[in-house]
Amino acid sequence: MMDRKKKGMAAENVACRFLELQGYEIIERNFAAKTGEIDIIAKDGDFFVFVEVKYRRDASFGYPSEAVDRKKQQKIRKTAAWYLKVHHPSDFAPARFDVVEILGKKIRVIKNAF
Repeated sequence: MMDRKKKGMAAENVACRFLELQGYEIIERNFAAKTGEIDIIAKDGDFFVFVEVKYRRDASFGYPSEAVDRKKQQKIRKTAAWYLKVHHPSDFAPARFDVVEILGKKIRVIKNAF
């Protein structure tokens, strides 16, 4: 049985491949700052997209996206703001927050999730 970290990395690998097939350009993975961590940072057209990846084997404990609660959203927003301020201070491209939900073998991208 895979440990939690390995499962998370495997899910993120699947999410990256899926997003690339959807036309996203992956910029960074596992970006960490004092404010939190963002699984995937990508570009989708003009948008900077900050992506949270959630995986569950089945829905017996709810859908994966339900784990992205208000507190998690706030951490992602703060970390995204910090990332843009430090890495792209003069780039005024819009930002978006997506969730990639992997439930068993099904993948769903929830654009503008929050």
